[in-house]
Amino acid sequence: MQPRNMSMSGVVDLAAVKAAQEAKAKAEQARAEAARQGGTGAVSPAELVIDVDEAGFERDVLQRSAEVPVVIDFWAEWCQPCKQLSPVLERLAVEYDGRILLARIDVDANQMLMQQFGIQGVPAVFAVVAGQALPLFQGAADEQQIRQTLDQLVAVAEERFGLTGLTVDPDAEPGGAPQAAPAAGPYDAALNAAALALDAGDLGGAIQAYRNVLADDPAHPEALLGLAQAELLQRVQGMDPQKVRQEAAEKPSDVRAQIAAADLDLVGGHVEDAFGRLIQTVQRTAGDDRDAVRVRLLELFEVVGPEDPRVIGARRALARALF
Repeated sequence: MQPRNMSMSGVVDLAAVKAAQEAKAKAEQARAEAARQGGTGAVSPAELVIDVDEAGFERDVLQRSAEVPVVIDFWAEWCQPCKQLSPVLERLAVEYDGRILLARIDVDANQMLMQQFGIQGVPAVFAVVAGQALPLFQGAADEQQIRQTLDQLVAVAEERFGLTGLTVDPDAEPGGAPQAAPAAGPYDAALNAAALALDAGDLGGAIQAYRNVLADDPAHPEALLGLAQAELLQRVQGMDPQKVRQEAAEKPSDVRAQIAAADLDLVGGHVEDAFGRLIQTVQRTAGDDRDAVRVRLLELFEVVGPEDPRVIGARRALARALF
């Protein structure tokens, strides 16, 4: 599966947050069921470091990344720097006590994964968070730098994706933790079609696939979230950012100009700027213009997610501006 890029400073990916929350909920249910049957639902320290191959990548990395940030150590037997770095990563994985999972991948035995991640040399270290691939560093790194990188990764995973990691029990038997198996749903085919369309850059196809789901289930959360971001990406396609921002600066009361600039702000990861711009525009407008701005702001709330603190604060600000 081709990994996608994720920026720590950028806007969240379209369905990643929702998918992570759903997968996390399923994992918690599985652990709760294990507890009812007399198990702990915890992993042993030995299970915090795993060897992964191409056949198990989706199960062991992509699916697990909905519970915990998965750090990938790409290594090779002939690589001397790898022999220095890998033991440090393994020790830190245990020390972080379930806040990360370390996956070791031998590039000589898994050439396809090496190519998919665009790796030019080893050692190379990536992370996968809620299915999103993030390059961390390549080559040698001292322990302090690694710790700083892992601390930032853990913070982003928790703040933006709600991932709190795994429960570790030193007395747990390896292999005893339940694996949450995602249940097939009635809309899986349409949602998979939307994801494939997005990966191929076919925004129109993704939008139609999400609308097909919503035509039958208007409140489907993943389809609502996916449609909101796919439509946002479609709106900014072909925009000249410099021209849009200049027009917005020159015409603060122009609803169309402010809405376009807010879309660009959000896609660029400037969430507070996008919300603030539209709230100020609400304050300056009335009638149909004000309603158009309000509707777009609500759409952007859907993209970021209703539980995000920035959305909660902006909703309060919007209420004050309206009333």
